[in-house]
Amino acid sequence: MSIEQLSRPKRVYARHEILSRPCPVPTENGVYAWFFKTTPHAVPTDGCIVHEGMSLLYVGISPDKAGKPDSTQTLKHRVRYHYSGNAEGSTLRRSLGILLTQESGFPLRCVGSGKRMTFTHPGEAWLNEWLEENAFVAWLEHPEPWIFEDELLNTLSLPLNIKGNRHHPFAGELSALRRKAIANARALPVMAG
Repeated sequence: MSIEQLSRPKRVYARHEILSRPCPVPTENGVYAWFFKTTPHAVPTDGCIVHEGMSLLYVGISPDKAGKPDSTQTLKHRVRYHYSGNAEGSTLRRSLGILLTQESGFPLRCVGSGKRMTFTHPGEAWLNEWLEENAFVAWLEHPEPWIFEDELLNTLSLPLNIKGNRHHPFAGELSALRRKAIANARALPVMAG
């Protein structure tokens, strides 16, 4: 497996393709890469890989660490969740939603019992539409993806990654924006969903 295979994939997939049946993503361990046609205005793309006019801004793995060899978190589960879940279970969705709050009008909010944070149902639906238009994914199967993730983070400019990516100039800024959004959500009334 090489960085080139992931950063210059033969094909990238759109949201509707991933959510179709049968889903093209395998139920295996691996690494996935997110390419964006349009990026939130605050995200620096200098030094990022550009492939077919799209910027590679984020990579993820499944499972997320060596201690979970029998995890049910496969490539298929994680990629589908990033496209159709919510900000509580997807760091990518949370970061994108926070970066796009001015455009969407949907800030992060405490929902339900008040312990979960999402952009509410309308905000998550707005983010789904944005992802359909702008976010494309590719993946590679790998038995120990956490090993390959370290290599990717140390080799590529990935401004939307935070964990393991503190050397990137945007990681600290993104972390601060996320902390501020979380504090604001806690200060606002809890929403139904």
